[in-house]
Amino acid sequence: MGVEVYVGQISGAVTETEMQKLFSLVGTVESIHLVKDADSGAFRGCGYVRMGTEEEAREAVNLLNGAMLGDRLIVVKMCIKQNDKKTGSWGGGSSGADDRAGRGTKRAR
Repeated sequence: MGVEVYVGQISGAVTETEMQKLFSLVGTVESIHLVKDADSGAFRGCGYVRMGTEEEAREAVNLLNGAMLGDRLIVVKMCIKQNDKKTGSWGGGSSGADDRAGRGTKRAR
């Protein structure tokens, strides 16, 4: 099972194929997931790349953070492992899934 890296600041014109080509320069790409809004289906400008090993994931961060992809400089960071996350970090003791996605609770403006 591979290790995921977060990729931000992705141009809406970039395809999974282009991401595959770039990240495969540093190692084995197991999968790519581009994040889309659940309601509208619009691309959110970020995604995740699962690299074959932790070493390849770290190499991707070291070499590709700040690299040009399409017409933008991308941000590449290591993902926090699920069991390393603090429970309840989103507050209230709930999963917080609705709040993180910007849905579920109305916030005062």
